[in-house]
Amino acid sequence: MTSLATRLSGPADTTIFERMSGLAREFGAINLGQGFPELPEPPELIAAAQAALAEHSNQYPPMRGLPRLRGAVADYYARTQGLELTADNVVITSGGTEALAASLFALVAPGDEVVLVQPLYDAYLPLVQWAGGVAKVISLTPPEWTLPIDALAAAIGPKTRGIVLNTPNNPVGTMLTRVELEAVGALAEAHDLWVLCDEVWEAMVFDGTPHISPLAIPSLAARAIKVGSAGKIFSMTGWKVGWAVAAPELAAKIAGRHQFLTFTTPPALQWAAAEGLALPDAWFDAQRALYGGLKARLVLGLEGAGFAVLPGSATWFITIDLAASGLSATDAVLAERLVREAGVASIPVSAFYAQAPETGYLRLCFTKNETVLDEAVARLAKFRAQRD
Repeated sequence: MTSLATRLSGPADTTIFERMSGLAREFGAINLGQGFPELPEPPELIAAAQAALAEHSNQYPPMRGLPRLRGAVADYYARTQGLELTADNVVITSGGTEALAASLFALVAPGDEVVLVQPLYDAYLPLVQWAGGVAKVISLTPPEWTLPIDALAAAIGPKTRGIVLNTPNNPVGTMLTRVELEAVGALAEAHDLWVLCDEVWEAMVFDGTPHISPLAIPSLAARAIKVGSAGKIFSMTGWKVGWAVAAPELAAKIAGRHQFLTFTTPPALQWAAAEGLALPDAWFDAQRALYGGLKARLVLGLEGAGFAVLPGSATWFITIDLAASGLSATDAVLAERLVREAGVASIPVSAFYAQAPETGYLRLCFTKNETVLDEAVARLAKFRAQRD
Protein backbone atom coordinates (compact mmCIF):
# COMPACT_ATOMS: atom_id res chain seq x y z
CA MET A 1 0.00 0.00 0.00
CA THR A 2 1.41 3.39 -0.96
CA SER A 3 1.63 6.07 1.72
CA LEU A 4 -0.23 9.37 1.53
CA ALA A 5 3.08 11.19 1.13
CA THR A 6 3.96 9.01 -1.87
CA ARG A 7 0.58 9.59 -3.47
CA LEU A 8 0.98 13.35 -3.03
CA SER A 9 4.58 13.53 -4.24
CA GLY A 10 3.95 13.44 -7.99
CA PRO A 11 3.47 16.47 -10.22
CA ALA A 12 0.20 18.36 -9.99
CA ASP A 13 -2.27 17.55 -12.73
CA THR A 14 -2.54 20.84 -14.62
CA THR A 15 -4.45 20.76 -17.89
CA ILE A 16 -3.07 22.28 -21.07
CA PHE A 17 -5.86 24.87 -20.88
CA GLU A 18 -4.73 26.05 -17.45
CA ARG A 19 -1.10 26.06 -18.56
CA MET A 20 -1.66 28.10 -21.71
CA SER A 21 -4.02 30.52 -19.95
CA GLY A 22 -1.37 30.96 -17.25
CA LEU A 23 1.26 31.72 -19.89
CA ALA A 24 -1.13 34.16 -21.57
CA ARG A 25 -1.45 36.05 -18.29
CA GLU A 26 2.30 35.94 -17.68
CA PHE A 27 3.22 37.32 -21.11
CA GLY A 28 0.19 39.58 -21.62
CA ALA A 29 -0.86 37.49 -24.61
CA ILE A 30 -4.22 37.36 -26.35
CA ASN A 31 -5.85 34.16 -25.13
CA LEU A 32 -7.25 32.22 -28.08
CA GLY A 33 -6.54 29.00 -26.22
CA GLN A 34 -9.19 28.35 -23.58
CA GLY A 35 -12.72 28.12 -24.95
CA PHE A 36 -14.79 30.82 -23.31
CA PRO A 37 -16.55 33.79 -24.91
CA GLU A 38 -15.63 37.42 -24.24
CA LEU A 39 -18.86 38.83 -25.63
CA PRO A 40 -21.94 40.39 -23.99
CA GLU A 41 -23.94 37.67 -22.27
CA PRO A 42 -27.54 37.08 -23.41
CA PRO A 43 -29.72 39.53 -21.45
CA GLU A 44 -32.74 37.23 -21.76
CA LEU A 45 -30.96 34.52 -19.81
CA ILE A 46 -29.57 36.91 -17.19
CA ALA A 47 -33.03 38.37 -16.61
CA ALA A 48 -34.57 34.92 -16.35
CA ALA A 49 -32.02 33.86 -13.72
CA GLN A 50 -32.54 37.07 -11.73
CA ALA A 51 -36.30 36.60 -11.77
CA ALA A 52 -35.97 32.96 -10.74
CA LEU A 53 -33.87 33.91 -7.72
CA ALA A 54 -36.66 36.17 -6.50
CA GLU A 55 -39.72 34.26 -7.63
CA HIS A 56 -38.84 30.56 -7.17
CA SER A 57 -37.47 28.43 -4.36
CA ASN A 58 -33.75 28.54 -3.68
CA GLN A 59 -33.84 25.24 -1.77
CA TYR A 60 -32.99 21.79 -3.13
CA PRO A 61 -34.78 21.12 -6.41
CA PRO A 62 -35.65 17.53 -7.38
CA MET A 63 -32.55 15.38 -7.75
CA ARG A 64 -33.20 14.56 -11.43
CA GLY A 65 -33.81 18.23 -12.22
CA LEU A 66 -36.76 20.59 -12.29
CA PRO A 67 -39.65 19.02 -14.25
CA ARG A 68 -39.88 22.32 -16.15
CA LEU A 69 -36.30 22.03 -17.41
CA ARG A 70 -36.47 18.32 -18.12
CA GLY A 71 -39.56 18.94 -20.23
CA ALA A 72 -37.90 21.92 -21.92
CA VAL A 73 -34.90 19.78 -22.89
CA ALA A 74 -37.22 17.16 -24.43
CA ASP A 75 -39.19 19.85 -26.28
CA TYR A 76 -36.02 21.56 -27.54
CA TYR A 77 -34.70 18.35 -29.08
CA ALA A 78 -38.07 17.53 -30.59
CA ARG A 79 -38.09 20.94 -32.25
CA THR A 80 -34.46 21.09 -33.36
CA GLN A 81 -33.56 17.43 -34.00
CA GLY A 82 -36.85 15.59 -34.37
CA LEU A 83 -36.22 13.36 -31.34
CA GLU A 84 -39.23 11.86 -29.58
CA LEU A 85 -38.50 12.37 -25.88
CA THR A 86 -40.23 13.06 -22.59
CA ALA A 87 -38.99 14.29 -19.22
CA ASP A 88 -38.40 10.64 -18.28
CA ASN A 89 -35.51 10.58 -20.75
CA VAL A 90 -33.70 13.52 -19.11
CA VAL A 91 -31.39 13.86 -16.10
CA ILE A 92 -30.19 17.40 -15.30
CA THR A 93 -26.56 17.60 -14.17
CA SER A 94 -24.09 20.25 -13.06
CA GLY A 95 -22.57 20.67 -16.49
CA GLY A 96 -21.88 18.34 -19.37
CA THR A 97 -18.79 16.92 -17.68
CA GLU A 98 -20.87 15.73 -14.74
CA ALA A 99 -23.28 14.09 -17.18
CA LEU A 100 -20.31 12.25 -18.69
CA ALA A 101 -19.10 11.23 -15.24
CA ALA A 102 -22.50 10.02 -14.02
CA SER A 103 -22.97 8.04 -17.23
CA LEU A 104 -19.56 6.37 -17.10
CA PHE A 105 -19.83 5.61 -13.39
CA ALA A 106 -23.23 4.05 -14.07
CA LEU A 107 -22.10 1.92 -17.01
CA VAL A 108 -18.46 0.97 -16.44
CA ALA A 109 -17.49 -1.81 -14.02
CA PRO A 110 -13.89 -2.64 -13.04
CA GLY A 111 -12.15 -4.36 -15.94
CA ASP A 112 -14.64 -3.23 -18.59
CA GLU A 113 -13.10 -1.95 -21.81
CA VAL A 114 -14.35 1.31 -23.33
CA VAL A 115 -13.40 2.55 -26.79
CA LEU A 116 -12.42 6.22 -26.93
CA VAL A 117 -11.94 8.19 -30.15
CA GLN A 118 -9.18 10.79 -30.29
CA PRO A 119 -8.71 13.72 -30.48
CA LEU A 120 -10.85 13.71 -27.38
CA TYR A 121 -12.05 15.91 -24.55
CA ASP A 122 -9.56 15.45 -21.74
CA ALA A 123 -12.11 14.23 -19.15
CA TYR A 124 -13.00 10.99 -20.97
CA LEU A 125 -9.89 8.98 -20.14
CA PRO A 126 -9.64 9.75 -16.40
CA LEU A 127 -13.37 9.18 -15.92
CA VAL A 128 -13.14 5.75 -17.52
CA GLN A 129 -10.11 4.93 -15.38
CA TRP A 130 -11.70 6.20 -12.16
CA ALA A 131 -14.65 3.91 -12.86
CA GLY A 132 -12.18 1.02 -13.04
CA GLY A 133 -12.40 0.69 -16.81
CA VAL A 134 -9.71 0.17 -19.42
CA ALA A 135 -9.59 2.53 -22.39
CA LYS A 136 -8.99 1.24 -25.92
CA VAL A 137 -8.10 4.24 -28.07
CA ILE A 138 -8.54 4.78 -31.80
CA SER A 139 -7.98 7.96 -33.81
CA LEU A 140 -9.93 10.01 -36.32
CA THR A 141 -8.14 10.21 -39.66
CA PRO A 142 -6.77 13.70 -40.44
CA PRO A 143 -7.02 16.08 -42.11
CA GLU A 144 -10.70 15.26 -42.79
CA TRP A 145 -10.96 13.72 -39.29
CA THR A 146 -13.19 10.86 -40.42
CA LEU A 147 -14.14 7.96 -38.13
CA PRO A 148 -12.30 4.76 -39.17
CA ILE A 149 -15.02 2.14 -38.80
CA ASP A 150 -12.59 -0.72 -39.44
CA ALA A 151 -10.34 0.45 -36.61
CA LEU A 152 -13.37 0.83 -34.36
CA ALA A 153 -14.47 -2.72 -35.12
CA ALA A 154 -10.96 -4.02 -34.49
CA ALA A 155 -10.84 -2.31 -31.07
CA ILE A 156 -13.93 -4.18 -29.85
CA GLY A 157 -13.15 -7.30 -27.89
CA PRO A 158 -14.89 -9.65 -25.45
CA LYS A 159 -14.46 -7.19 -22.57
CA THR A 160 -15.70 -4.14 -24.48
CA ARG A 161 -18.86 -2.62 -22.99
CA GLY A 162 -19.16 0.78 -24.64
CA ILE A 163 -17.97 3.50 -27.00
CA VAL A 164 -17.54 7.22 -26.28
CA LEU A 165 -18.14 9.58 -29.22
CA ASN A 166 -17.98 13.35 -29.62
CA THR A 167 -19.96 15.16 -32.32
CA PRO A 168 -19.39 17.97 -33.16
CA ASN A 169 -15.81 17.21 -32.26
CA ASN A 170 -13.73 19.36 -29.94
CA PRO A 171 -11.10 20.35 -31.05
CA VAL A 172 -11.46 19.92 -34.82
CA GLY A 173 -15.13 20.88 -35.37
CA THR A 174 -16.11 17.98 -37.63
CA MET A 175 -19.37 16.05 -37.29
CA LEU A 176 -20.28 12.40 -37.54
CA THR A 177 -22.51 11.57 -40.48
CA ARG A 178 -25.61 9.40 -40.45
CA VAL A 179 -23.69 6.72 -42.37
CA GLU A 180 -20.95 6.68 -39.73
CA LEU A 181 -23.46 6.54 -36.88
CA GLU A 182 -25.38 3.72 -38.55
CA ALA A 183 -22.12 1.79 -38.82
CA VAL A 184 -21.51 2.43 -35.12
CA GLY A 185 -25.06 1.25 -34.43
CA ALA A 186 -24.48 -2.00 -36.28
CA LEU A 187 -21.37 -2.67 -34.18
CA ALA A 188 -23.17 -1.72 -30.96
CA GLU A 189 -26.03 -4.10 -31.76
CA ALA A 190 -23.71 -6.94 -32.73
CA HIS A 191 -21.65 -6.65 -29.52
CA ASP A 192 -24.38 -5.37 -27.14
CA LEU A 193 -22.58 -2.07 -26.42
CA TRP A 194 -23.75 1.25 -25.06
CA VAL A 195 -22.73 4.49 -26.82
CA LEU A 196 -22.07 7.68 -24.85
CA CYS A 197 -22.09 10.73 -27.12
CA ASP A 198 -20.81 14.15 -26.07
CA GLU A 199 -22.93 16.56 -28.12
CA VAL A 200 -22.41 19.80 -26.21
CA TRP A 201 -21.50 21.75 -29.38
CA GLU A 202 -24.72 20.81 -31.20
CA ALA A 203 -26.05 24.40 -31.22
CA MET A 204 -22.83 25.89 -32.60
CA VAL A 205 -22.94 24.57 -36.19
CA PHE A 206 -22.23 27.31 -38.73
CA ASP A 207 -22.34 25.78 -42.20
CA GLY A 208 -25.78 24.19 -42.21
CA THR A 209 -24.52 20.63 -41.69
CA PRO A 210 -27.31 18.79 -39.84
CA HIS A 211 -26.40 17.61 -36.38
CA ILE A 212 -27.33 13.95 -35.98
CA SER A 213 -27.47 12.39 -32.54
CA PRO A 214 -27.04 8.65 -32.00
CA LEU A 215 -30.53 8.83 -30.45
CA ALA A 216 -31.82 9.46 -33.99
CA ILE A 217 -30.40 6.14 -35.21
CA PRO A 218 -32.90 3.28 -34.65
CA SER A 219 -30.22 0.77 -33.69
CA LEU A 220 -28.87 3.17 -31.06
CA ALA A 221 -32.04 4.75 -29.67
CA ALA A 222 -32.28 2.36 -26.71
CA ARG A 223 -28.54 2.07 -26.02
CA ALA A 224 -27.21 5.62 -26.49
CA ILE A 225 -26.75 8.48 -24.04
CA LYS A 226 -26.73 12.04 -25.33
CA VAL A 227 -24.90 14.72 -23.30
CA GLY A 228 -25.88 18.37 -23.74
CA SER A 229 -24.93 21.69 -22.17
CA ALA A 230 -26.84 24.90 -21.54
CA GLY A 231 -23.49 26.61 -21.01
CA LYS A 232 -22.54 25.91 -24.63
CA ILE A 233 -26.00 26.53 -26.09
CA PHE A 234 -26.26 29.96 -24.43
CA SER A 235 -22.52 30.77 -24.43
CA MET A 236 -22.32 31.07 -20.65
CA THR A 237 -19.79 28.45 -19.68
CA GLY A 238 -19.84 29.25 -15.95
CA TRP A 239 -23.46 28.21 -15.53
CA LYS A 240 -22.57 24.51 -15.53
CA VAL A 241 -26.06 23.28 -16.36
CA GLY A 242 -26.03 20.11 -18.44
CA TRP A 243 -27.99 16.95 -18.99
CA ALA A 244 -27.89 13.32 -19.99
CA VAL A 245 -30.65 12.08 -22.29
CA ALA A 246 -31.32 8.36 -22.71
CA ALA A 247 -33.97 5.67 -22.71
CA PRO A 248 -35.79 5.78 -19.33
CA GLU A 249 -34.06 2.68 -17.94
CA LEU A 250 -30.63 4.08 -18.79
CA ALA A 251 -31.59 7.54 -17.55
CA ALA A 252 -32.65 6.10 -14.19
CA LYS A 253 -29.31 4.32 -13.82
CA ILE A 254 -27.43 7.54 -14.63
CA ALA A 255 -29.57 9.44 -12.10
CA GLY A 256 -28.55 6.91 -9.47
CA ARG A 257 -24.91 7.98 -9.88
CA HIS A 258 -25.72 11.67 -10.29
CA GLN A 259 -27.35 11.76 -6.86
CA PHE A 260 -23.99 10.92 -5.26
CA LEU A 261 -21.94 13.34 -7.37
CA THR A 262 -23.55 16.79 -7.24
CA PHE A 263 -27.07 15.60 -6.30
CA THR A 264 -28.59 18.65 -7.96
CA THR A 265 -27.93 21.93 -9.78
CA PRO A 266 -28.78 25.54 -8.76
CA PRO A 267 -32.56 25.94 -9.25
CA ALA A 268 -32.47 29.53 -10.53
CA LEU A 269 -30.16 28.50 -13.37
CA GLN A 270 -32.41 25.54 -14.15
CA TRP A 271 -35.44 27.84 -14.42
CA ALA A 272 -33.48 30.24 -16.63
CA ALA A 273 -32.18 27.44 -18.87
CA ALA A 274 -35.75 26.19 -19.31
CA GLU A 275 -36.87 29.63 -20.45
CA GLY A 276 -33.87 29.90 -22.74
CA LEU A 277 -34.58 26.60 -24.47
CA ALA A 278 -38.10 27.86 -25.24
CA LEU A 279 -36.82 30.99 -27.01
CA PRO A 280 -37.91 31.27 -30.67
CA ASP A 281 -35.79 29.77 -33.42
CA ALA A 282 -34.86 33.29 -34.56
CA TRP A 283 -32.96 33.82 -31.29
CA PHE A 284 -30.81 30.75 -31.88
CA ASP A 285 -30.30 31.73 -35.52
CA ALA A 286 -29.01 35.14 -34.42
CA GLN A 287 -26.69 33.54 -31.87
CA ARG A 288 -25.19 31.28 -34.52
CA ALA A 289 -24.87 34.18 -36.95
CA LEU A 290 -22.96 36.23 -34.37
CA TYR A 291 -20.45 33.49 -33.67
CA GLY A 292 -20.30 32.39 -37.29
CA GLY A 293 -19.30 35.92 -38.27
CA LEU A 294 -16.44 35.88 -35.77
CA LYS A 295 -15.26 32.53 -37.06
CA ALA A 296 -15.29 33.79 -40.67
CA ARG A 297 -13.35 36.89 -39.63
CA LEU A 298 -10.59 34.89 -37.95
CA VAL A 299 -10.37 32.36 -40.80
CA LEU A 300 -10.19 35.10 -43.43
CA GLY A 301 -7.47 36.93 -41.51
CA LEU A 302 -5.37 33.84 -40.94
CA GLU A 303 -5.65 32.67 -44.54
CA GLY A 304 -4.66 36.13 -45.69
CA ALA A 305 -1.56 35.84 -43.51
CA GLY A 306 -0.60 32.52 -45.12
CA PHE A 307 -1.98 30.05 -42.59
CA ALA A 308 -3.85 26.96 -43.79
CA VAL A 309 -7.13 26.59 -41.88
CA LEU A 310 -8.89 23.23 -42.05
CA PRO A 311 -12.62 23.05 -42.75
CA GLY A 312 -14.78 22.57 -39.67
CA SER A 313 -18.53 22.81 -39.27
CA ALA A 314 -18.92 23.58 -35.59
CA THR A 315 -17.62 24.51 -32.10
CA TRP A 316 -15.90 27.76 -31.09
CA PHE A 317 -12.58 26.68 -32.59
CA ILE A 318 -10.63 26.59 -35.83
CA THR A 319 -7.70 24.30 -36.65
CA ILE A 320 -4.47 25.39 -38.33
CA ASP A 321 -2.60 22.78 -40.40
CA LEU A 322 1.02 23.59 -39.58
CA ALA A 323 2.69 21.68 -42.42
CA ALA A 324 0.34 23.19 -45.00
CA SER A 325 1.13 26.59 -43.46
CA GLY A 326 4.85 26.07 -44.01
CA LEU A 327 5.59 25.67 -40.30
CA SER A 328 7.85 22.75 -39.38
CA ALA A 329 7.71 22.87 -35.57
CA THR A 330 5.47 20.50 -33.64
CA ASP A 331 2.26 21.95 -32.28
CA ALA A 332 3.38 21.94 -28.64
CA VAL A 333 6.66 23.71 -29.45
CA LEU A 334 4.96 26.22 -31.69
CA ALA A 335 2.22 26.96 -29.14
CA GLU A 336 4.90 27.82 -26.58
CA ARG A 337 6.69 30.06 -29.05
CA LEU A 338 3.54 31.83 -30.13
CA VAL A 339 2.50 32.76 -26.62
CA ARG A 340 6.01 33.96 -25.71
CA GLU A 341 7.12 35.56 -28.99
CA ALA A 342 3.91 36.52 -30.79
CA GLY A 343 1.71 37.21 -27.79
CA VAL A 344 -1.07 34.79 -28.82
CA ALA A 345 -2.10 31.72 -26.83
CA SER A 346 -3.36 28.62 -28.64
CA ILE A 347 -3.82 24.94 -27.79
CA PRO A 348 -1.81 22.14 -29.46
CA VAL A 349 -4.18 19.52 -30.82
CA SER A 350 -1.76 16.85 -29.57
CA ALA A 351 -3.04 17.67 -26.06
CA PHE A 352 -6.32 16.00 -27.04
CA TYR A 353 -4.62 12.63 -27.54
CA ALA A 354 -4.10 9.86 -25.01
CA GLN A 355 -1.46 8.12 -27.16
CA ALA A 356 0.35 8.45 -30.51
CA PRO A 357 -0.68 12.10 -30.92
CA GLU A 358 -0.92 14.05 -34.13
CA THR A 359 1.51 16.96 -33.70
CA GLY A 360 0.81 19.07 -36.77
CA TYR A 361 -2.25 21.09 -35.75
CA LEU A 362 -3.12 24.08 -33.54
CA ARG A 363 -6.53 25.02 -32.13
CA LEU A 364 -7.59 28.67 -31.85
CA CYS A 365 -10.78 29.99 -30.23
CA PHE A 366 -12.70 32.73 -32.06
CA THR A 367 -15.27 33.77 -29.42
CA LYS A 368 -13.63 37.16 -28.82
CA ASN A 369 -14.56 40.61 -30.05
CA GLU A 370 -13.51 41.71 -33.52
CA THR A 371 -10.76 44.04 -32.30
CA VAL A 372 -9.12 41.24 -30.32
CA LEU A 373 -9.31 38.84 -33.27
CA ASP A 374 -7.82 41.42 -35.64
CA GLU A 375 -4.94 42.10 -33.27
CA ALA A 376 -4.31 38.37 -32.86
CA VAL A 377 -4.16 37.95 -36.65
CA ALA A 378 -1.73 40.87 -36.93
CA ARG A 379 0.54 39.33 -34.30
CA LEU A 380 0.46 35.90 -35.91
CA ALA A 381 1.07 37.39 -39.35
CA LYS A 382 4.13 39.25 -38.05
CA PHE A 383 5.46 36.07 -36.43
CA ARG A 384 5.03 34.11 -39.64
CA ALA A 385 6.54 36.83 -41.82
CA GLN A 386 9.67 36.86 -39.65
CA ARG A 387 10.09 33.15 -40.36
CA ASP A 388 9.75 33.43 -44.18
